[in-house]
Amino acid sequence: MNKQRTYWTVFLLLTFSFALQAQDRVTGKNFATRSEVIAQHGMVASSHPLATQIGLDILKQGGTATDAAIAVNAALGLMEPTGCGIGGDLFAIVWDAKTEQLYGLNASGRSPQNLTIDYFVDNRMSKIPALGPLPVSVPGCVDGWFELHNKFGKLKMKTLLAPAIEYAREGFPVTDLIAHYMKLSSVRLKEYPNFEETYMIEGRPVSKGDVFKNPYLADTYEKIAKKGRDAFYKGEVAETIASFIQEQGGFLTKEDLAAHRSEWVTPVSTNYRGYDVWELPPNGQGIAALQILNIMEGFDVKEMGFGSPAYIHAFVEAKKLAFEDRAKFYADPDFNDIPVEQLISKEYAQERRQQIMPFRAARRYDAGKLRDGDTIYLTVADKDGNMVSLIQSNYRGMGSGMVPPQLGFMLQDRGELFSLEEGHFNALQPGKRPFHTIIPAFITKDGKPYISFGLMGGAMQPQGHAQVVMNLIDFEMNLQEAGDAPRIQHVGSSQPTGGYMTDGGTVLLESGFDYETIRSLMKKGHKVSYSVGSYGGYQAIQWDEKKGVYFGASESRKDGHAAGY
Repeated sequence: MNKQRTYWTVFLLLTFSFALQAQDRVTGKNFATRSEVIAQHGMVASSHPLATQIGLDILKQGGTATDAAIAVNAALGLMEPTGCGIGGDLFAIVWDAKTEQLYGLNASGRSPQNLTIDYFVDNRMSKIPALGPLPVSVPGCVDGWFELHNKFGKLKMKTLLAPAIEYAREGFPVTDLIAHYMKLSSVRLKEYPNFEETYMIEGRPVSKGDVFKNPYLADTYEKIAKKGRDAFYKGEVAETIASFIQEQGGFLTKEDLAAHRSEWVTPVSTNYRGYDVWELPPNGQGIAALQILNIMEGFDVKEMGFGSPAYIHAFVEAKKLAFEDRAKFYADPDFNDIPVEQLISKEYAQERRQQIMPFRAARRYDAGKLRDGDTIYLTVADKDGNMVSLIQSNYRGMGSGMVPPQLGFMLQDRGELFSLEEGHFNALQPGKRPFHTIIPAFITKDGKPYISFGLMGGAMQPQGHAQVVMNLIDFEMNLQEAGDAPRIQHVGSSQPTGGYMTDGGTVLLESGFDYETIRSLMKKGHKVSYSVGSYGGYQAIQWDEKKGVYFGASESRKDGHAAGY
């Protein structure tokens, strides 16, 4: 049976690689789906065309990049509920042109104060479930909006939320990919309270082109616009959330919501061949991308060639090494002394690189020995040179299945990402932020802004970040090509929630890699397979100081759109 599956895998990958060559562009790489978008005054790249247009409208009204980012995120919470919403968390990196520096915001929520590991032990549960009230943590998105707005905003919040409110009341046509995922979510979640009333049309899943309305979300947005973040965390919205979760058997309280706060953090970076690549420190997984890049910097990636067996092998092994550290060390820094500086140091990367065997895939790696010590992404740039890299998510697509009555959104299930192993860095504790997958990214060159980018998609995100950086720098692709290029994904690493890699995991290759490459990887001991829809979704904006223009890119794997003026 396994041999038969392998034959089919090779056949399908070979077939897909031939199909990819059908794109006969006059310029650029043959895998590029379109040209970059180029504009002088502002640029928005998001995963929904209507949301992108809202962002441009805000910029044209004199709004900052931050204003537009908030407006786009609010629209996506309505238009792409399969990936985000105000029931989830938010992270952002902002380039402020006035101070000429980067700022990081961690707007992730914490676990309920009265929920401990003992509850799961007493109920003989070996892990936190994906759905229901137990994985629900405090949603941090709305507080994140107001933190960003207070620091970098210009227009009133009422103005920023108005377009999403209008679309929520009048409706909007559902796009192809989002309709696909809403249908899948309806199968899984329609039995949960208030889901059908909020997210289905007359008892059926939405289809492509259906005009979808969410008047409950419009009402919630209006309360936030009029009364600020306290309308969500201390008012009737908080009361409704807490009462509903407790009725369902969960632990989230009004006090948990009222106590929430976002945190401004200092982004961290590594220099990759002259370019500074920036991520946010844990509890997110951004530094895994930096660890991968540090390891890969020791190889002649350009000479290896894009898509070559040597390149894919080195990348996969570098990912395995970084993800072992991810599984052990990445967690809430308020509860642990996370050795970030060591993990992203060049010296540590050199030690780890030496473990990679050039002709053999490792079945397992240990985490390093150190000294003691379904998401949306959007990016916006404005006429003044400010740039925002923002990512926001509920986790597992739509989230926990918990839809508080008449509020118009689903609560996240980020609490699933805690470990129940006592003593683990990421072990569940009251008021703790879980390990997080969503990560924004930024690149600077000689202390100046260069590229704001991100790539949504769970554990694919740091892998995708590293690949985009190498595509841009080593393989000299343009901004659009760097996102369209076929991607590599490794699955099966050890996890921050528990579980350890013992078999080397599996390499998933997107269509576009030839059969000889697949066979060479298999000879090195890699298990090679395929997947559809698991390689993330990329948006990016690049500033060209010499020409005085922005370049925008949004890839074809999503319904996204980049546009400027």
